[in-house]
Amino acid sequence: MKLSFRWYGRNNDPISLDYVRQIPAMEEIVWALHDKQAGVVWSEEEIKDEIAYIESHGLKATIVESVNIHDAIKLGLPARDAYIETYKECLKNLGKNGVKVVCYNFMPIFDWTRTDMFHPLPDGSTSLFFEKEKIMSLDPQELVNMMEKESNGLTLPGWEPERLAHIKDLFTAYDGFTDDKLRENFKYFMDAIIPTCEEYDIKMAIHPDDPPFSIFGLPRLVNTRDNIRKLLAVNPSPYNGLTFCTGSLGSDPNNEVVTMLDEFIDRTHFMHVRNVCVYPNGDFSEVSHRTSDGTVDITGVMNVLAKYNFDGYIRPDHGRHIFGENSTNVRPGYGLYDRAMGAMYLTGNWDMAQRLHQ
Repeated sequence: MKLSFRWYGRNNDPISLDYVRQIPAMEEIVWALHDKQAGVVWSEEEIKDEIAYIESHGLKATIVESVNIHDAIKLGLPARDAYIETYKECLKNLGKNGVKVVCYNFMPIFDWTRTDMFHPLPDGSTSLFFEKEKIMSLDPQELVNMMEKESNGLTLPGWEPERLAHIKDLFTAYDGFTDDKLRENFKYFMDAIIPTCEEYDIKMAIHPDDPPFSIFGLPRLVNTRDNIRKLLAVNPSPYNGLTFCTGSLGSDPNNEVVTMLDEFIDRTHFMHVRNVCVYPNGDFSEVSHRTSDGTVDITGVMNVLAKYNFDGYIRPDHGRHIFGENSTNVRPGYGLYDRAMGAMYLTGNWDMAQRLHQ
């Protein structure tokens, strides 16, 4: 496996790449051009510059998260073909510069949703938290305002203020949209870009819906075993693959994460590994990566990866805020210390599981 760490770029991430490099076994930076809005070309010059900066710190830059997809594509609007051509140009420029995997999502309007960015845990740390009853009573604009307030001026992926300024128009556009309609538009997109992916050897890895159930009546495509089967079947190319996120899928107790990974391992190009504690009322809190601290069998997940000698990318996903990290000095969910400890927990599990499978 290729151990990686998500980083938000120069002048946008409080964490130094020099610190990331000190995490044992760390090879890759998961990066993006975060100032780019959906539907805009990433130029080769910009890509080369960012890769060169990352490599100057002794790390690789062959995985990107995310190249965002314009809503015209998701909605199937007449303008989608032009935006698909722009997306293909981005893929070409990335592939020509050594990028091998692009993580992305096809979620309508919201990339991910939480109701508290710094929820206190019993050990004194804080973490991302989802309160199911609260989300059901919130107006979408209230949610946007809350996320903007708690981001502390830092970019939050999928919560771009330029796009969400039109939140009412977006909800109007998606009114009455079904899972099947969204899946149909996903197939159109995938069929259009796969030849480019195959030519430039760059795999697409779709991220599960987060949370893995509908909110505000919006459709879901990547949230259950059956829906993932349907998603992969729309185009059988191995370049149509998954980012298997244990936290997103594990937020629904009905998802048997370990057996799902075993089924989809051949189409999994990127692993997001984190733990969540799911409560009986449907709330969930992000916790440490340790298996016994949450609901997800992280040890079982790593055992499956070792069984197949997984050679794709893996990153410790969201972490708690610890050792003085708080709303004044860290991006919600993306502190340094708990993700570094998570990386070591994952590599320890990997080392032992590999030995057992020898």
